[in-house]
Amino acid sequence: MRSARLKLTLSYAGFLLLAGAVLLAVVWAYLLRYVPDNDQGLLGISPNRYLLLRMFTPAAAAALVFLLAFGLLGGWLLAGRMLAPLTRITDAARLAAGGSLSHRIRLRGRPANEFRELADVFDAMLERLESRVAEQQRFAANASHELRTPLAISQAMLDVARKDPEFDRGELVERLHTVNARAIDLTDALLLLSRSDGRNFTREPVDLSLVAEEAAETLLPLAEQRGITLEVTGEPARASGSPALILRMVTNLVQNAIVHNLPCGGSITVHTEPRRYASVLRVENTGAPLAPELVPTLVEPFQRGSERTRTGAQTGVGLGLAIVHSIVRAHDGMLELTPRAGGGLLVTIRLPAPR
Repeated sequence: MRSARLKLTLSYAGFLLLAGAVLLAVVWAYLLRYVPDNDQGLLGISPNRYLLLRMFTPAAAAALVFLLAFGLLGGWLLAGRMLAPLTRITDAARLAAGGSLSHRIRLRGRPANEFRELADVFDAMLERLESRVAEQQRFAANASHELRTPLAISQAMLDVARKDPEFDRGELVERLHTVNARAIDLTDALLLLSRSDGRNFTREPVDLSLVAEEAAETLLPLAEQRGITLEVTGEPARASGSPALILRMVTNLVQNAIVHNLPCGGSITVHTEPRRYASVLRVENTGAPLAPELVPTLVEPFQRGSERTRTGAQTGVGLGLAIVHSIVRAHDGMLELTPRAGGGLLVTIRLPAPR
């Protein structure tokens, strides 16, 4: 199979040869106008024109040969220069196919052309892929560790019970139930995170104010149990997405605000409002002061915020805000975390409004 460079070279040479032939034909026709053809000579051609033909033919043939050679050489060099960016893009694609995502093309040159645009798009794709793969690798390592922990605890308790005949079976069953429930919660959270990342859901109209009221009503007993005031304010704010995922998103935010709050006398405000091109949901809660450098890490999987205050023993599985972030991203929205001056956290979510 002939390469693109060879095809371009033959195309350049063929076009140049054709243009040369047309030019020579025009010159020949022009010369014939000024050479009389009165007398018939050899082969029915006048002596003057016969002489002109003998002089013009070798020169024309030499010119055509020169044009062919020049076209092949020049076409080969020009094609190589034109296809050089494509070669770099191909090499980068081959490295990426082999598993190396750190390579970048970084094609330079002004003005920007189609190859430059293609290279920039390819570099951006590689950067996103590398970031995504690194994130997935960290997530897989953390998930394996988190899933291994309850299994290891269960194994240790069973070993102790097997070696100690006097071990309290009722206590064993109760502790195994607790550990198993935590493993189930973690598995459910991982499945939900995978579902939201895949964006395999049907979009429907959703009113964030109704979702906020439903989530608050569900978690109100937990908030009252911990002495936390929970309030829902605002106006109807319509968005488009999965009702189940958006409900889980708001529920996670409210539950997170309850768990990470003041030990007593805390408050939570859930506010919704429509904007011109987006619907806004804000969840604000009191709590311990948060270091600014800690806030961006809260959306990372299994980051429970070691410097945050938890009211009670419930700490979750470390995927609450990670699931929220994934759901927001799947709905093409924006998530913003802001530490409050007096302590606690303000979470602002903007989802595109239905068109």
